[in-house]
Amino acid sequence: MFEQVNNFINKVNKIGIAMGKNPGIDELAGALALYLSLEKEGKNVSIACPSEPLVEHSVLFGIDKIKSSFDEASGDMVVSFPYQEGEIEKISYTLEDGFLNIVVKAGEEGLSFSEKDVIFKRSAGNPELLFVIGTPRLSDLDRIFDPQALKDTAVINIDNKADNQGFGDIVLASPSFSSVSEKVSDLMLSLNFTIDPDIAQNLFMGIENATSSFQDPKTSSLAFEMAGLLMKKGARRKNASSVKVEEILEETSSVFSPKKSGSFEEIKKEERGDRKGQSSGSSRETGRQGKNPPIDWLTPKIYKGSTNI
Repeated sequence: MFEQVNNFINKVNKIGIAMGKNPGIDELAGALALYLSLEKEGKNVSIACPSEPLVEHSVLFGIDKIKSSFDEASGDMVVSFPYQEGEIEKISYTLEDGFLNIVVKAGEEGLSFSEKDVIFKRSAGNPELLFVIGTPRLSDLDRIFDPQALKDTAVINIDNKADNQGFGDIVLASPSFSSVSEKVSDLMLSLNFTIDPDIAQNLFMGIENATSSFQDPKTSSLAFEMAGLLMKKGARRKNASSVKVEEILEETSSVFSPKKSGSFEEIKKEERGDRKGQSSGSSRETGRQGKNPPIDWLTPKIYKGSTNI
């Protein structure tokens, strides 16, 4: 199935990546990682979401690339006007002072329309291939997805929601994925997409967020596998300790290092001398006391109480 995805990517010119309303860190991270990687591959790619990113999403690389709709600047400008058979002899254009002039030459009977009848409209820069990330229903894309305008667009559905409707030409959706980012990672690694440290960090943060730092019992084996590979690509755990190595070594040495100074052999000799001194001291103390204790130590003692008040 990954080969099918690759074939789609290679045969189209415009690629879009879309998310539904109010996506989480996981969905955004997977979508942005895919966007950044395709951009590095030299693809004409855009990314859109119907809702504005939140402040908490600013930790993701490329968050400023997300638009509210697909860029219309790449679309065509269409000039429309009424037409009746025989009234136009020919259409040509001229270039004058930086302007393109479209010349509609009237036929023998003249033109039946005027300037106010001319309509200018720009066709949207609709993608030929659309990745829909972490979105159960196409309706969740809101204004991004126009079924009529995108009727010729191939759709790849990547999601881990149980209620995903299974839409699209290629469906990579299953609740067995503990995160969307792990599946995007799997796709990108399988197709040898570019994954630099920033892209790897996005994907890692997506997996980490969706799995509660890998503590969620539903964390899949794929999540752990992808996390390890992403760390090799330069990703770092967000909860990693910031304590310097020198501080750790200093703290460790204070616990495990001998308190006495000198070489190892000198310290061992000193310790052996201390033990001998303690042993002889104990013997001298025993000698002073004698081998037999005083006789009254061995005599039973009887204590009587009084009941007088």
